[in-house]
Amino acid sequence: MTGLVRFRGRPKLNAPNLLAAWPGIGDVATIVANYLKRKLDFKELGTVEASHFFDPVGVVVKNNLVEAPRFPQSVFYYWKNGSGGNDLILFLGEDQPAAKAYELANCILDTGLKFDARRVYTCAAAMTRIHHTESSRVWGVATSPPALEYLKGHLPEPAGNLHISGLNGLLLGVAKQRGIEGFCLLGEVPLYASRIPNPSAALAVTRELVKVLGIEIDLTELNMMALESRERIKQMAARAMEEYINLYTEPIWESGEEGGGEEEDDEEEEN
Repeated sequence: MTGLVRFRGRPKLNAPNLLAAWPGIGDVATIVANYLKRKLDFKELGTVEASHFFDPVGVVVKNNLVEAPRFPQSVFYYWKNGSGGNDLILFLGEDQPAAKAYELANCILDTGLKFDARRVYTCAAAMTRIHHTESSRVWGVATSPPALEYLKGHLPEPAGNLHISGLNGLLLGVAKQRGIEGFCLLGEVPLYASRIPNPSAALAVTRELVKVLGIEIDLTELNMMALESRERIKQMAARAMEEYINLYTEPIWESGEEGGGEEEDDEEEEN
């Protein structure tokens, strides 16, 4: 994978963990990663040569002028833990490639190993029958039995059997192939709201992730995002119910003339 990452520097990092995130169900992974990026003093480490992994399918035209093809950004950042614990390498992918996902996963791991990364983490969503007003549980999976025992000491919910789609899952599979310890934390997302960004699930995952990573951040802003998201989903559900009622039900006063006829008949009999 030589030459696929353009580094801005070669910082000396202390046994860093690697956290990678791509868009996925509920945007759980990217919400978590972007929130950490905002709250910690990350510096740019390098960028992936996107043209190797992505094929643009068109161009943008502004004021009748064609712009150059734009590729999704795939950027590495690093954060030094001032308290003396493990540093953190963060990879943020703007999109997932239609092909070469396996090759990109190896590129990410190669970069982590270049800086002696000890563990690899990803985040994802677990679609369940949870209601949007309920608190999301966090499940965890690992690449080996010893890693799973380590994770069980931090998370209350083992994941059991499931499928993690996309690179948020594939990266761990490649890590297992290469003998690298890896983990994925999954936040519960309602089945009926899987296409909506879910800060509530991201909040639950972030709360557990920082414990596992041994770092501290202020979660107030993310908590507010979660509350606002729940209110939006509540309003959407109310509108959907209103539309359903309007489309598939009929008020009794519009049910026809039969009811009126019965009343008139009753009056005639009384007379």
